[in-house]
Amino acid sequence: MSGRKLIASSKSRAAAIALLCLGLAWLSARAQPSHAAGQPEVNPREPRRVLLLHSFGRDFLPWSEYARSIKTNLEQRSPWPLDFQEHTLLTARFTAPGPERPFVEYLRSLYQGRPPDIVMSVGGPAAGFVQRHRAELFPNAPMVLTTVEQRLIDRASLTEKDTVVSVRHDFVSAFRNVLQVLPDTRTIAVVIGASKLEQFWLEEVKKDVGALEDRVSFVWYGDLSFDEILNRASALPSQTVLFWGLMSVDAAGVIHDGENALHRLRSVANAPIFCFEESFFGRDIVGGPMHSIPELGQKTADAALRILGGERPADVKIEPIAYAAPKYDWREMQRWGISESNLPQGSEVLFREPGIWEKYRWQLALIAAVILIQTGLISGLLHERRGRRLAEVESRQRLAELAHVNRYSAVGELTASIAHELNQPLGAILTNTETAELMLKGSAPDLEEVREILADIRRDDQRASEVIRRLRSVLKKAPFEIQDIELKETVREVMGFVGDVASGRKIDLSFYGPADTDLHVKGDPIQLQQVVLNLILNALDATSEVETGKREVSVIMARAGSFAEIRVGDTGPGIAVADLKTIFDPFFTTKPEGMGMGLAIARTIVEAHLGTIVAENQPYGGALFTVRLPLAS
Repeated sequence: MSGRKLIASSKSRAAAIALLCLGLAWLSARAQPSHAAGQPEVNPREPRRVLLLHSFGRDFLPWSEYARSIKTNLEQRSPWPLDFQEHTLLTARFTAPGPERPFVEYLRSLYQGRPPDIVMSVGGPAAGFVQRHRAELFPNAPMVLTTVEQRLIDRASLTEKDTVVSVRHDFVSAFRNVLQVLPDTRTIAVVIGASKLEQFWLEEVKKDVGALEDRVSFVWYGDLSFDEILNRASALPSQTVLFWGLMSVDAAGVIHDGENALHRLRSVANAPIFCFEESFFGRDIVGGPMHSIPELGQKTADAALRILGGERPADVKIEPIAYAAPKYDWREMQRWGISESNLPQGSEVLFREPGIWEKYRWQLALIAAVILIQTGLISGLLHERRGRRLAEVESRQRLAELAHVNRYSAVGELTASIAHELNQPLGAILTNTETAELMLKGSAPDLEEVREILADIRRDDQRASEVIRRLRSVLKKAPFEIQDIELKETVREVMGFVGDVASGRKIDLSFYGPADTDLHVKGDPIQLQQVVLNLILNALDATSEVETGKREVSVIMARAGSFAEIRVGDTGPGIAVADLKTIFDPFFTTKPEGMGMGLAIARTIVEAHLGTIVAENQPYGGALFTVRLPLAS
């Protein structure tokens, strides 16, 4: 009986060991990198290769604007570096395009060794091309078909690696907008080219607008050369409107750039031009409901980033993008007498030219001011001196208040340093007190040693009191007060504040001054300390940006003729040459959290003391600020 139990126990242990081995093998397989399954290993720092395939050309409107918006969105939001590689199909601009095979072979030779991380087609022709040749060009690369009307997508050919960001043309809505804005319209002339794609859209428009034919008649310019279109547009009957569709190649086989062609049309047309493409807005068209370039760029970038982040393309669903809220060009409205009361609710009117008051506001205000000044001078001269004195007093009060706020901001950066300076003497006081208590509990305490402990407590208390005194003196809100100051001692007090800040940032903070010469100046000690404090804190911030090499901030004091000189230098990146002229201007700052008032206040304080402050770059690197104050006679 015991033998059977022993055998059963052995079998159980063997089964457990077998299960453990299987589990370890499974975990090992799970831990293998993706390239072990036949996928290339991707370096997270390696740029993601983005292939942009254009339908008509990199600078061909409207697709060029969509492509630019997509690239901008991706560059601003991508967590990885991107390598954009762009190619143009071009065959969509010909009435009789040549074979696609040479272009296919060209792309195969480029990307055979290292396929792109994502393929993005821009426009309908490019979408059709990549769908036809996907298997031989990019069988495994994820693909985004963007800036393409939903009717041009071959849904049956989409794979699980494809995502579509399409738009929806609503021709009926666009033409109804024309009839609302210009209710007297009787004819709409549609300008469109003769390429295969343009002829496809011509037939689609004809099918869609059947419901409007009882309200307005349509004229189609798809079988005309562009010169013939210009001739007809220059002599259109009244109550006619031009609608700009697409013009890549005309019926004579001449290739056109959409922007230039539209500009030529507007220069000769005797009727307003409407369009549903936002890229032409602000140039030659009235406006209306249009596809939003920023919206398509954002949604395309959303889809691409989700795919590059590992999401399955087939799971990235983007609804077709409809027209945005209508907007209109005020200049074209004025040209064609379009009333704002006819615009649809929620419309936006842009490029509005200012009226006489808005256009000549400053000139009219100046004239009125001159008249008022001449009238007020008669009575104002009697109060000028008193007003000037009040203004000087108020100006100094405002300067003192602003300087006080700036001191609070600077002291906020020294919180850790002040806490450290206080904690040291307070901690020493506590330790000495506890030691004295233990000694006094003894049977025969050493009174001499207790006396020494009490002396240590008094010294640490004075040290903490001195920290608090210095802090109170910096934060004290007091009017501008001229005193006789020993400038070296004033600067040394500031050094005591920032010493721990420099140590915490691992920056060498050094002070050099004449040992045998006192530098006496007339001024307000608190405000002069504020100047030095701002300059040292700025130098510490700049030096903190240096990752390698020497990290040092030096404060040097010297006598220069009849002036006391304070030089604060650092080993940071220095000041941009373009910023040297504006660095003391109010609100100028290079810090993300800065207010831009520290140096402006410093200059105001120095000039109030009849001194100067200048900034420059040192020859060996870093910035140097020099303050010169007149010595007391």
